[in-house]
Amino acid sequence: MNLSVFCVVILRSRNRRLNFLQMLKKGSKLYSILTGTCPRCQNEQMYLNKNPYIIKETMKMHDYCGHCGLRYKIEPNFFFGAMYVSYGLAVMFGIFIFIVAMFLFKQSMTVSFIAIIVGLLLSMPAITRLSRNIYINLFVNYSKEAAKPL
Repeated sequence: MNLSVFCVVILRSRNRRLNFLQMLKKGSKLYSILTGTCPRCQNEQMYLNKNPYIIKETMKMHDYCGHCGLRYKIEPNFFFGAMYVSYGLAVMFGIFIFIVAMFLFKQSMTVSFIAIIVGLLLSMPAITRLSRNIYINLFVNYSKEAAKPL
């Protein structure tokens, strides 16, 4: 491989890293999904308690954003649709656990399935929150005007 091809490969990998880091900045859907902030202004947490593992408060949300006024429950039973997202996330996570247990740690089928069950039980509060974050971000877009200080 000559030097010019090597330089092009390095520059492309840096650009990909920069693009990924830009997706994590405020103003992107990924930022709102991962942080659990308001999808419109991204200035306030949607949940009463930031920790999803306090089981009694996992699903408790503010009614409105204190900064931009977005109503989180857009319509009655809005987050029922997040169950489909949760199902997809749980299946993907279960497949990941199975591959790691079966092929990386060379465990038996029984141990792999026990690992899936334990992993899903331990991650279910986080998956529930993540699925709600993904679902509301499908319907609400970031707004620079809403994000401006009051």
